[in-house]
Amino acid sequence: MRTEFAGKTDVGLLRDRNEDSFLVFPAYRFAAVADGMGGHLSGDVASSLAIGTLRQFYSNTVGPDRTWPFAYDNELTEEENCVVVGVRLANQHVFSRARRSQQESGMGTTIVAVMFSYDGSKVIVGHVGDSRCYRIRDGQITQLTSDHSLVSEVTEIAPWLSPDEVEQLPSNVITRALGMSADVVVDLLTTDTRAGDIYLLCSDGLNGMLSDVEILNAVNDCDDLDELCDQLVQRANDAGGNDNTTVVTVRVSEGDDDEHKQERPAVGGAIDTYDSDDILETLAGD
Repeated sequence: MRTEFAGKTDVGLLRDRNEDSFLVFPAYRFAAVADGMGGHLSGDVASSLAIGTLRQFYSNTVGPDRTWPFAYDNELTEEENCVVVGVRLANQHVFSRARRSQQESGMGTTIVAVMFSYDGSKVIVGHVGDSRCYRIRDGQITQLTSDHSLVSEVTEIAPWLSPDEVEQLPSNVITRALGMSADVVVDLLTTDTRAGDIYLLCSDGLNGMLSDVEILNAVNDCDDLDELCDQLVQRANDAGGNDNTTVVTVRVSEGDDDEHKQERPAVGGAIDTYDSDDILETLAGD
């Protein structure tokens, strides 16, 4: 199977800075979106550090001599280990950075990441927080992740609550994120792909402004992935643009993926404004 990637991030209409970051890494069939938390508590630093950690981890752990910063889980495949270990390492660096800096104390970030198997027949989805992964297949949209948020968890254990009661719950409370503790549990899903699938990663700036049906309509209106990312961001802004919006899209199709193996990773968001040298110094210093 062949995988094609695109990504875009935008500050939105109401925020002063972009606290989202993303990574598209075709050489490793990998992509991620991070949504920094904290505002004045350096959410932009947290998301850029998480993305920088993932980029560094995948760049430096290739081939049979691969070393792992955490114990290899023999119950998981190599790709599943890659996703879990990368996210746990990102959490470790965000947590350590926050402990060393009073200004950045309390910062955190969500993360949602996908890695496709070498032949593209499977996708591994890992996430922490409320950034989402959707799959669009045969004209239907399916959310593959479950939000780690107060609203999501309360409605799961109390499904009898009315919409009005749910609306009274704080909508911005995240129950799991990178940087909250020294280690983190990564929710993992592995599923088969099909030719024609589109996988969409996003920060809540997208799904907070657009319904699933509106997201699906945008997918149906655009054949080109770059255009699709542009359209999704524009429609989120047209709906109010209350938050930063970040979108990564991946299309699976029949064919050989070798032509993308040497492409350089693409990053965007807070990582563009936060000195990447600082990120690498942090990685080297931990």
